[in-house]
Amino acid sequence: MENFSILSLKIKIYLFLILGLLSLNACYKVERNCLNFHTGEFEFSTIVNGTLKTSYFTRTDQLEIETYEGKIDSASIRWVNDCEFILTKLNPKSNQDKRPIQIKILSTNLDSYTFEYSMVGKGDNKQRGTIKKINKY
Repeated sequence: MENFSILSLKIKIYLFLILGLLSLNACYKVERNCLNFHTGEFEFSTIVNGTLKTSYFTRTDQLEIETYEGKIDSASIRWVNDCEFILTKLNPKSNQDKRPIQIKILSTNLDSYTFEYSMVGKGDNKQRGTIKKINKY
């Protein structure tokens, strides 16, 4: 009978711990105020071959105009929902440039967002990054 009460106590402790962990998880919510990033001026920095590279772009409701290493490129934007959009280059120079890029905003902060992106149809090769909003538009 004593073994049964010890087993019962252990089960109650495990259930208490599991419920506690589940309740903590339910309280954590990722912020996604994606509408704040539909338009404006932004910067994106990444390391390419050991060198930090930064690109700047302006986004309107329908266009994104990017400046990278002195070159200007533009793309159309089609919002799938508040946090996902498709970028299609307006003047592609190669077959790879012709492929649209799907971008999904994963989380937002006051002036930046974390996103993942891949070429449309190539969801198995997703990359991640963070973009900073430098000016409201």
